[in-house]
Amino acid sequence: MVTNLGSRALETLSVDAVVIGAGVVGLAVARALALAGHDVFVLEAGERFGEGVSSRNSEVIHAGIYYPKDSLKAHLCVQGRQRLYEYCEHRHVAHRKCGKWIVAVGANQMEELERIRGRAAANGVELELLGRDEACCRLPDLQISGALHSPETGIIDSHQLMLSLLADLETAGGQLICQAPVLSAVSRDGAHLLTVGGTVPCQLEARYVVNSAGLEAIPLATRWQGYPQSLCPTPYYARGVYFSYNGDHPFRELIYPLPEPGGLGIHLTLDLANQARFGPDVEWIERPDYTVDRARSEAFVTSVKPWWPGLNPQRLQPAYAGVRPKLSGPGEPAADFDIQGPFHHGVHGLVHLFGIESPGLTSCLSIADYVVTCIS
Repeated sequence: MVTNLGSRALETLSVDAVVIGAGVVGLAVARALALAGHDVFVLEAGERFGEGVSSRNSEVIHAGIYYPKDSLKAHLCVQGRQRLYEYCEHRHVAHRKCGKWIVAVGANQMEELERIRGRAAANGVELELLGRDEACCRLPDLQISGALHSPETGIIDSHQLMLSLLADLETAGGQLICQAPVLSAVSRDGAHLLTVGGTVPCQLEARYVVNSAGLEAIPLATRWQGYPQSLCPTPYYARGVYFSYNGDHPFRELIYPLPEPGGLGIHLTLDLANQARFGPDVEWIERPDYTVDRARSEAFVTSVKPWWPGLNPQRLQPAYAGVRPKLSGPGEPAADFDIQGPFHHGVHGLVHLFGIESPGLTSCLSIADYVVTCIS
């Protein structure tokens, strides 16, 4: 149920817990809080849930390959991947464990495949390494010098997942309120006062608040009185565009090149109807902007043709763009998730979720459990 605050809008309302942001992570966190016995409101600035980062990605269930050992991304992705597959089976959310290939073009890239394999193994993820002959036999349409196979990678209908999380939340007594942007917040004396704008302005006082606002999480934190501003990270934005591929193709698994700065490289992903799309690329921008420049297809062709010579450039069509909420900028090492709870900032009952980009979708259920632990 999507709730309107109605005639109570001018009052200061008290609620046990508030989650700011109704993306896949926000809904998962709200669900976990509700199942733990909390009375939960989810405040979403947009007209509908899940229209930001959660609806503008590759819809991939990641295995946990690339992330440094003992990082939050590694731990929460590996744990969350298994949780997510089990949840999808139990709740009949459309998904497929299709597997993926990470491919090397040229003998000089084989060393990087070995490094990726070692990092994955450190995270408990086993990958199969194939040399040129076996890789070309398994992937005859590609021109590659070797490949890593990840059998645990999959794809998911992210909208259906969010619908299921929302249903669980509402069954547990939680409520989603759309067109309710949080304009400012004050944390004082163990309580949090949120000023809410939108169609029905109001104030909410909560014992527990989770800032899961995605691209707006850091800007909101800069307006948060009582939260130490010295802990607020600098936001960076990386736009990635996607191009769909019209017509037939020979693939049933995902194909990834080697990672590039800011992302995992322009890769081939599939939806559950086996429609192919390519992306995302990486373009550093100053503020969120979802423009898709058709001319960027030329760079896609240049990137993909070396490993798939059969690509027909005329069949690439602009699809959509996403913006990653990053905590590291161009030329800097990739940052980990920054999940700040009371242990970090000393503010009781408050959790900020910063830099929740990939593998946030895969990790949503494990992030939710982590958040509940932070404020319990």
